Amino acid sequence: MAKAYDFVIIGGGPGGYVAAIRAAQLGRSVAVVERDKLGGTCLHRGCIPSKALLRSAEVYATTKAGEAYGVETGGVSLNFPRVLERKVQIVDQLHKGVEYLMKKYKIDVYHGNGRVIGPSIFSPKSGSVAVELHGGEMETLTCTNLIIATGSRPRMLPGLEADGTRIMTSDDALAMEKLPKSIIIVGGGVIGVEWASMLSDFEVEVTVVEYADRLLPQEDHEISRELERLFKKRKINVLTGAGVIAESVRKDEKGVALEVNHKGSAVKLEAETMLVSVGRQANTEGLGLENTDVAVENGVIKVNEYLQTKEPHIYAIGDVIGGLQLAHAASHEGILAVEHACGVETHVVPQHQIPRCIYSRPEIASVGWTEAQAKELGYEVKVGKISFKPVAKALVYGENDGFVKVVADAKSGDILGVHMIGPHVTDYISEAALAQLLNATPWEVGKTVHPHPSLPEALAEAMLAVDGRSVSL
Repeated sequence: MAKAYDFVIIGGGPGGYVAAIRAAQLGRSVAVVERDKLGGTCLHRGCIPSKALLRSAEVYATTKAGEAYGVETGGVSLNFPRVLERKVQIVDQLHKGVEYLMKKYKIDVYHGNGRVIGPSIFSPKSGSVAVELHGGEMETLTCTNLIIATGSRPRMLPGLEADGTRIMTSDDALAMEKLPKSIIIVGGGVIGVEWASMLSDFEVEVTVVEYADRLLPQEDHEISRELERLFKKRKINVLTGAGVIAESVRKDEKGVALEVNHKGSAVKLEAETMLVSVGRQANTEGLGLENTDVAVENGVIKVNEYLQTKEPHIYAIGDVIGGLQLAHAASHEGILAVEHACGVETHVVPQHQIPRCIYSRPEIASVGWTEAQAKELGYEVKVGKISFKPVAKALVYGENDGFVKVVADAKSGDILGVHMIGPHVTDYISEAALAQLLNATPWEVGKTVHPHPSLPEALAEAMLAVDGRSVSL
């Protein structure tokens, strides 16, 4: 007999499990269908394990530079098996935490593949989901509301299909048991940049190949330029405006070789392995969407501002709808979908006002429009920019590269965007996001008293610099 719920959520990642918790908090009965482990890609093959590795890489790099801080450590060596062990411990601890929350809120979890089989036989306005459990049994769930939160997977390029060893996805790279001596990273977006920074700190010879004319093409031009400068300073080989010639790729027991078309010239590259990081594609297959009126366009599920599909009782959130494809964006969308379905007053945050963070060394964080985007939208802009060079806390940390850039509307004074590259900027981009949410002006943020010495002083001074009021210039 079918089991009935108020909400069935297909996908137990940061969008799905957060949506489930919010629905339970509102007194609804909830089931989550997850084919792998609760926590999804973010917890097991993305955000968390990669950040654990990045932290180990940062500590290793800092320890090697200990003499600059007056700390003489003697010989410093890397114990990569211990690095991996720590990564697993962190993931396991957080996974147990998610499992605990499911039990705390009495959320039923079905481990298997969920597939929409059309309207419920009890009501044409509700849905039915068939679940093929891992043990082979079948379970049918009916629901008043269905949320699709099935996430995404690494996108591959023709001719660069992953074999897990010589050509890897980010999933494969996270499963590496030993470090390669050299690597070619195809793709200079967020994932590629983070891996380039991490592996370079682990003393791997890194080459980044990016098809666009700059790293991080979605970020502000000045951020891209500064990151490329600092990467080259760290001996990371960066080739922008470079396209891989797929038919040139060769693999053997020693490594991988290929040619790239770099600004009209063929450049030969060789390395022990290759990482392909050219974005992610939504998991829309095998969900039974053909049994519904849900529309899939350009590989992602189409939704309205409240995350509803063409069938009002079916919502979709997270990577499967495209957009930013960030864990915190998915969590926000999960809460929004549930509250809308439950008739709770909701607040829709525009996508450009969701903070974007990159955990390279140095870190990068941004929110709002880039300077170029603001101009394309017709704004007359004014810009404030402050380097970390004179910021006391940055000097104390020994990390004073980078800057904070504020883009504002010259007419209204509104903050249009904030872009930062420098020490720990991911920890205080939220202040800029809050300022945009509250429609604060640069003057108001700049006049807020910031503690000294602290890194967010740079944000305050950049805000003041918009109107020529910074005391750091």
